Amino acid sequence: MNPLAWMLLLAGTTTIPADLPTFQRDVSPGVLAARPCDAKHWRQIEPSVQHLALQHAELLASLDDADRAATLGKLAGFIDQIRRKAGGRPVLAPGRRVIGLLDPDTGLGPAEITTIAEAYGETTTVFKKVEASETLESVADAFLTAVREALAASDPVTVVVLGHGLPTEIQSYHIRFERLADAILDGVTRRAGDGAIDLGEFVIVCDDCFSADFSINLLDCLETRCRDRGRTLASLPVCIAGTNRNCYGIADFGEKFVPHFWKDVIELYYVRRPRPKAVTLRDFFEKVDHMMYGYGRIPIFDGGTISGWNLVEPALVQDPVVFVPLDDGDVADLRRILALPADAPLPRWLDVG
Repeated sequence: MNPLAWMLLLAGTTTIPADLPTFQRDVSPGVLAARPCDAKHWRQIEPSVQHLALQHAELLASLDDADRAATLGKLAGFIDQIRRKAGGRPVLAPGRRVIGLLDPDTGLGPAEITTIAEAYGETTTVFKKVEASETLESVADAFLTAVREALAASDPVTVVVLGHGLPTEIQSYHIRFERLADAILDGVTRRAGDGAIDLGEFVIVCDDCFSADFSINLLDCLETRCRDRGRTLASLPVCIAGTNRNCYGIADFGEKFVPHFWKDVIELYYVRRPRPKAVTLRDFFEKVDHMMYGYGRIPIFDGGTISGWNLVEPALVQDPVVFVPLDDGDVADLRRILALPADAPLPRWLDVG
C-alpha cells in the first residue's frame, strides 16, 4: 500500500477522535496529504480543524476514506479563509472603548488594562471590588451596566476580564453567561431599534480558567436569545479566550498576580518597541499564540530553527483560542463544503485557533 493510501486509511478507521493526540496520529496525516500545510501553521489550526470536524463527526463518518480526507482538507481551508478575513479586526485601537473587570482577591490593578489600552488611544473603565462598602454583586451590576450602556452607544467596545472563571460563569463575580448575554443584547437592541442585532464591533477578551468553554456558552446563548426575542442576528461578537477548552488559566504569583496570557499581550504590544498602530485579531492568533505555545513545552531545534516541540509540563498548557463571527456567506460556504441543505442550522461562530 502506498503512503497516501495508508494515511487515508488511518483517517477513515474511526470517527473523529475527541482527544487531540489521537486526532494528530490517526487523522492529521490524511488531512495533510489532501491539503499540504507547513508545520507551524498546521500546529496553529489543527485543534480548530479537529473541533470543527467533531461538530460534524456523524456526517464525516458517512464518507469514504478519500472523501473524508478531502472534506477535512476543505474545512482546514475554510478556517484559513476566515482567519484571513477576520485578521484585521481591531482589538486595541484608537476610537475603541475598553471596559475591564478584575478579580477582587489578587494583586491585579487597573493599570494592567488602562496602561496598554491608553497607549492605543482608548478610553477605559475598569471595575474591581476594592472598597469594603462594595459587594461582588454591586461590582457585577456596575460592570454589566457599563457593558449595556457602551453597546447602546455607537463606539466599538472591547471588554477585558482577568481573574477566575468556570465554563458557565465569570467566577470572580458570579456572572453567568446568560446574564452577560442579556446585558449585551439589552444594550445593542437599544441602538439597533427594529434593525438587525450586529455585535461585529464588540470584542470580549477573557483570561481566566475555562474561558473557551465560557465563550462558547456565551456565543450560543446570544444566538438562542436572539431567536427567542424574534430578532435577526447580523453578527455575533469576537471572543478571545486565554485558555482553550477544558483548560485552566495559569498565572505567576508574587508581588503581583499576572495571568500568562495577558502578561504576554502586554509584553508584545506595550513593552516592546516599536508598537503597532493597533492590535488586531491576527496579532492574537499569530504572535500571542506563538508566545503562549512555549508554556509547558520546549522547542526542538534543527540547526538554528525550531523543528518541533516536546511536551514537558501539561498543566502549563492553555493554548488560547479566538472565536470569530460568521456571516451569511461564510455559513453558506460551510454548508457547501459539508454538502448540507441550504437551510441546515449551523453555529454563527468559528474557532480559528
